[in-house]
Amino acid sequence: MRIAFAGTGSFGVPALHRLAETYGVLLAITQPDRPAGRGLKLTPPPVKVAAQELGIPILQPRTINAPPVLDQLQALDLDALVVAAFGQFLRPAVFGLPRQGAVNIHASLLPRYRGAAPVAWAIIRGERETGVTTFVLDEGMDTGPLLLQRAVAIGPDETAGELEARLAGVGADLIVESLDGMARGEVVPRPQPEEGTLAPKLHKEDGRIRWEWEARRIHDLVRGTNPWPGAHTTLRDKLVKVHRTRVVDEGEAEAPGGTILPRRDRLLVAAGHGVVEVLEIQPAGCRVLSGPEFARGYCRDQGGRFF
Repeated sequence: MRIAFAGTGSFGVPALHRLAETYGVLLAITQPDRPAGRGLKLTPPPVKVAAQELGIPILQPRTINAPPVLDQLQALDLDALVVAAFGQFLRPAVFGLPRQGAVNIHASLLPRYRGAAPVAWAIIRGERETGVTTFVLDEGMDTGPLLLQRAVAIGPDETAGELEARLAGVGADLIVESLDGMARGEVVPRPQPEEGTLAPKLHKEDGRIRWEWEARRIHDLVRGTNPWPGAHTTLRDKLVKVHRTRVVDEGEAEAPGGTILPRRDRLLVAAGHGVVEVLEIQPAGCRVLSGPEFARGYCRDQGGRFF
């Protein structure tokens, strides 16, 4: 089978490895290198690093829809173009080239959570189950005909980064099953329901903790925005990032939301309903601290309230 791969983030790396082992990959298309980190060093995307290790030719166009890219794809005489967390919108001139079309690996059970951040929004909204879907791209946003789906339970304290890594492995298995099934005529694209839910790109403001919320909802926000954009709040007008929490009480609040409760060696915070324990927290300009470290250093004498 003649395969090309389009992906950028780490979600697609396991699939690229499986495809290379199973069929061989003729070309890996990924986004251009971008500045990253405090030094804004030009950094290659994870798919490029993986493709280099596998010896796969790499293309990094500003847009995959450019005529020179179309010419290269056409010359490859592809059976399928596999797409996973690529980050560019493919037009019909691209996804119409391969014989079996462009097959996308999506980290949700479509039609739920169409869009750029399905893993994060599933957790933020308190879902207990998500999964992976393979489907054939069309002109809509994750609306194309479905191939295969596999459900995955979401752990009660699992972060978006942890869940995405698990789903990436599931996606690697599912894409091979999908392509093999299509080749044998056993997996046939079926229409996707029109009604669905959206999972738009996250922004920094989406990570702001609203302490008037119930404890469970705050906990889901923290883990759903880990690692990006990260949950944040303020203490005494200074920004604080909250990396991990757990729910310790879902009963009536014993203080206004955001109030740091006086407890020995634990950082407990009142929510609008219930209590959240902060396990990992990072003051601005500081390393990540455990909840007890933060409580001893920042709250012993002053207490305080997060806003």
